[in-house]
Amino acid sequence: MKRTDFSYSLPPERIAQEPRERGRSRMMVVTPTEGEPRIEHDTFADFPARLEPNDVVVINDTRVIPARLFAEPKGAMKRFIEVLLIRQLDATTWESWAKPAKRVRAGDALRFSDRLTGHVLEKSEGTVVIRFDGDPEEIERIGVMPLPPYIARSATESDRHSYQTVYAKERGAIAAPTAGLHFTQEILDRIAERNQIVRITLHVGIGTFKPVKVDDLREHVMDAERYEISEEAASALNRARRIVAVGTTTVRTLESAVRNGLFQAGGDETEIFITPGYQFRVVDRLLTNFHLPESTLLMLVSAFAGMETIRRAYQEAIREKYFFYSYGDCMFITNRLS
Repeated sequence: MKRTDFSYSLPPERIAQEPRERGRSRMMVVTPTEGEPRIEHDTFADFPARLEPNDVVVINDTRVIPARLFAEPKGAMKRFIEVLLIRQLDATTWESWAKPAKRVRAGDALRFSDRLTGHVLEKSEGTVVIRFDGDPEEIERIGVMPLPPYIARSATESDRHSYQTVYAKERGAIAAPTAGLHFTQEILDRIAERNQIVRITLHVGIGTFKPVKVDDLREHVMDAERYEISEEAASALNRARRIVAVGTTTVRTLESAVRNGLFQAGGDETEIFITPGYQFRVVDRLLTNFHLPESTLLMLVSAFAGMETIRRAYQEAIREKYFFYSYGDCMFITNRLS
């Protein structure tokens, strides 16, 4: 399996630069078959009606932190030092990226505001470890939402709400589980009238932005991401007859958390890399956005629905002028290709 097997061309104007109105995005409904897939065009407002009574809907309630910080210039520098938090090591310490990296050394003190400073504990190739001193809530106040690089504008105050699901709870992600951005509380309430909703948590890390650089997919290594499944959630999942995963992060969590056919409560890390040929164990239906060419997310949905099904669905989405990526429209895959 080669990286280039998952390449496609997308007109730049189809990359969503602004969020869709919640609940009003377009939704492509795809039913994989051994032959020609069935493709329908709908809106996300009808998602609850597309569910069957036995469907258990699983959402990822991670909360995105405003992970981009700016330290004051040092010495004769005129540029601020940009810091992107990528992985929390303990209550006050983060593995981070810094730019310009050559201006940051182990032992440096970084001043982010009157109430927050950082001390660079160590520096390795590509990353720095920073211990923060001061009010921990200051990161929430002064930080900037880490919008993906394909959104060609600066983050605004409104992105603090737009780039966050309405059910976000557990702080720790540096990217949103974007399939969840379509939900409103009213749509969640409609789902809950007929279907059970189960919350799990996976803190989306920098790996979601990390391109696959090797041509042979067997050589690609996923970054570890932390997940948590409560006792209540594990119990509900073990009783579920059919599981609908909201987003690829939910798929990766659920497929990682099964031991001997049962979901295990507790926390762990997953580095699972799902590509075509993977045998899905628990996820039956999938709501997802449209993903970047040659990305691990596109590989996952291709494994779920079949490479030819996804190829045809993406061609159709481009013809029908769907919007792609984090702030774009969505796709509901009604069953996995077994």
